[in-house]
Amino acid sequence: MIYALDTNTISYILNGNAPLAERLDSVIQSGSKVFIPLIVYYEVRRGLLAKNATSKMNAFLKLCTRLDIDGLTIADMNMAATIYAENKQKGRLIEDTDLLIAAQCVTHGYVLVTHNIKHFEGIKNLEFEDWINA
Repeated sequence: MIYALDTNTISYILNGNAPLAERLDSVIQSGSKVFIPLIVYYEVRRGLLAKNATSKMNAFLKLCTRLDIDGLTIADMNMAATIYAENKQKGRLIEDTDLLIAAQCVTHGYVLVTHNIKHFEGIKNLEFEDWINA
């Protein structure tokens, strides 16, 4: 199993959610791969810089040394365009950052770990788990 962490999941970890951090450790120890999508890296880093949250930035950078950071591909962009078109035709618009994260997960078969289920509901072939309400 390959997991991708959403921005809110990382925020919970940085805010000291011990059960979530333990779940992450357990998943890694089980041999599953966990990574941070490049878009999520950007979202977390910009937020921490804007708040001048030095200690959380250090914790985030330490987390980044434990996990891979995965960039976007042309296939991800093509999937994002397809998801956008399908959802626009249904009258449902998705924020670009969420759209790109979802597209990357769908393209590569990653399971998105997020607490923001409503942001991602209705995206075909997207698997997600909420480790906060697990």
